[in-house]
Amino acid sequence: MSMVTTHSVPGEPRLSVDAAGAGELVIFLHGIGGNKRNWHDNLPEFSRHFLAAALDIRGYGESDDYEGPMTDEALVDDIDRVMDFFGAGKAHLVGLSMGSEIAPIYAQARPDRVMSLTLCAAMTGSSAMTDEEKQDFVGSRKTPLLNGREPRDIAGPVARSLIGEKATQDVLSKLVDSMSRLRKASYIKAIEWDIDVDNRSIFPGIEVPVHIIAGSDDRLTPPSMGREVSKLTPGSVFSVVRDSGHLINIEKPLEFNELAISFLKRHR
Repeated sequence: MSMVTTHSVPGEPRLSVDAAGAGELVIFLHGIGGNKRNWHDNLPEFSRHFLAAALDIRGYGESDDYEGPMTDEALVDDIDRVMDFFGAGKAHLVGLSMGSEIAPIYAQARPDRVMSLTLCAAMTGSSAMTDEEKQDFVGSRKTPLLNGREPRDIAGPVARSLIGEKATQDVLSKLVDSMSRLRKASYIKAIEWDIDVDNRSIFPGIEVPVHIIAGSDDRLTPPSMGREVSKLTPGSVFSVVRDSGHLINIEKPLEFNELAISFLKRHR
């Protein structure tokens, strides 16, 4: 097990990455309310087998803010820069929630640079939500911020809506801390990007190994969504982590690590 170190990836915007280990590169992509710290319970174990790198997506955590909207093209370029920084021609991508939407977009744009995809709390995209589901999502996140509130003001209620019933107080505290660190303008940009994502046409064309992991108690992206993604993706593997809500890797790190690492080792 190696020590986690923080790296600054040059370019516009500058990106911050926490990394540990050596070998094939695994890039971790957090959710819309997260940051690279969400993977700190996972990096040490992954670093036993891989070069594990958790990215602060542009506008999040220690990565810089940026001008203009969040776009697919910009996110693809950011992942390119991370791979180039570590001297990797290819990488495994592990995405949670919003990260599970970004990873297939990257795989479609750069099929020659992806070894495998692990999609946690996966969905076909927020555009597939019903109007009522979209209204609930935007209403609990974006609308309060436009009305003068700050991310820390909505952190508690949103975090409690994401975790499973059996989650510990420590898990809740980690999620509240994560959301309290959000920067309002960049978070709103991410929400506006996310609400239009539709990856349904991407999954059938993915040719690398894909592992879809769902939490049994996830109310935002229930296992039925993961199964839908799996049916669209030829040859994919589908797993369910019991007693977990939306943040599988934080709520059930041991079970998540075992499932994800086992899959990655089979597809070195």
